[in-house]
Amino acid sequence: MRLVSYLSADGPRIAAVRGERYIDLSASGLPSSMRALLALGDDGQKRAARAAAEGPEIDPAAIKKLLAPVPDAQKVICVGLNYADHARETGGTPPDEPVIFNKFPTALIGHGEAIVLPRVSQQVDYEAELVAVIGRRGRDIPRARAYEYIAGYCPGHDVSARDWQTGKPSRQWLLGKTFDTFGPCGPAIVTKDEVADPCKLGIRFRLNGETMQNSNTDQFIFPVDELVAYVSQVCTLEPGDLIFTGTPPGVGVARKPQVFLKPGDVAEVEIDGLGLLRNPVVGA
Repeated sequence: MRLVSYLSADGPRIAAVRGERYIDLSASGLPSSMRALLALGDDGQKRAARAAAEGPEIDPAAIKKLLAPVPDAQKVICVGLNYADHARETGGTPPDEPVIFNKFPTALIGHGEAIVLPRVSQQVDYEAELVAVIGRRGRDIPRARAYEYIAGYCPGHDVSARDWQTGKPSRQWLLGKTFDTFGPCGPAIVTKDEVADPCKLGIRFRLNGETMQNSNTDQFIFPVDELVAYVSQVCTLEPGDLIFTGTPPGVGVARKPQVFLKPGDVAEVEIDGLGLLRNPVVGA
């Protein structure tokens, strides 16, 4: 099942995707927010699946735009240097433990929305990522049960201002990663029952149609279940929390010559079985 958040005349709402059509879930008595739906757990997903098969279609004119699948996520957790091939690209040693940082929820945008290049950065880079969506509240989650706490997955883009991330005193990972619009994800959450193994997915990034990153999540140093268990030692994970799981090699800062995003570019993240996330790039 594929689930989307969209903007209607009445505000944010959610829908299921059936082929090329969107199905109204609220007509079946389900919540209008993705976080609220995910909080219903397995029962909510079962009800959503029935509604997706039987519910009424939404008039395309009623969909003003697609939003990030969880536009009001409480936590946006990110992982650095999580692909063995990317670690080699940077010249670094693969870490012994996950490298964790975060974005503010205000960075989140959906499929089709514009990435806005800030005036205060001249080195905005791209990073294609698999995003895991938490579907169940948990703390100190055992790794053996971690997948029980995941609702699904979607493509994500960890846009990064390198001159802030590494060029500022003491490095500003948080600020370099969390400018508004620096967290595209979507178009839809693909529920975990449709993803046989999140650690065996082809992942690609294209810039203006040219493939810049092309790898597979089998290159993860820390797989999804280990990340969930690791982070949950520190904080309670809530339905709708997002985990950006790291990027493969081919990022712009590591290229010779370097490649950074510019106004007029089109950025695309594609992950096998999860779909294509496309965002134009504009100047501030």
